[in-house]
Amino acid sequence: MKNHLKRIASPRTWLINRKQNKFTVRPKPGAHSLEQGLALGIVVRDLLKLASTMMEVKKLLNDQEILVDGKRRKDHRFITGLFDVIAIPALKKSFRVLLDAKGRIIVKETLAEESSLKPCKIVGKTVLSKGKIQFNLHDGKNLIGEYQAKVGDTLMLDLPSLAVKEILVRDKGATVFLTKGKNAGSHGFLKEIKNTEAILNLKGKEIETTKKYLFVIGKKESAITLG
Repeated sequence: MKNHLKRIASPRTWLINRKQNKFTVRPKPGAHSLEQGLALGIVVRDLLKLASTMMEVKKLLNDQEILVDGKRRKDHRFITGLFDVIAIPALKKSFRVLLDAKGRIIVKETLAEESSLKPCKIVGKTVLSKGKIQFNLHDGKNLIGEYQAKVGDTLMLDLPSLAVKEILVRDKGATVFLTKGKNAGSHGFLKEIKNTEAILNLKGKEIETTKKYLFVIGKKESAITLG
């Protein structure tokens, strides 16, 4: 696979200048899809503006600690995606990967008390030997445990231990974040689920969307700050 990607062909979820240069960094395959993820080097250079060139980014990643979900990452092509927490200890700051009102990937500085929290959507469950259940999460993580949760629910994790602090059920009244569709990046209250469709209250307006676009982020209100 090539290390670069033509800017004009990059996903519309990438908030980059498409006419500045011909090529941009292609993230390595990882926990997030190409459409839903962004290379760490682009985040550091173009979104956080901590460097002006990719060469400076590489030096920064080698010289300074930059943590993604509590683990140090040195590869500028490491893929980051929705709700990942990027911490820079030298600046005493943490940032969370989010989506803007147009569904494009952005980063927002997070509150200190929220920097160790990460919501992870359950996208699958696997039965292992001896009846153990493995929960497959949206960011590639896998947890084994006896959690009373189903596919579509959210596990609120503590970083970097990955201990489950809370289970957020995809049920009536829950606060949900939309990950795709024309309302991607918005959040509202879940009113009802009908088969594969869901009805939400979004800023006082009732909308219908696909159930798989829902990402539970809280009960009566969001458990994390979105902006």
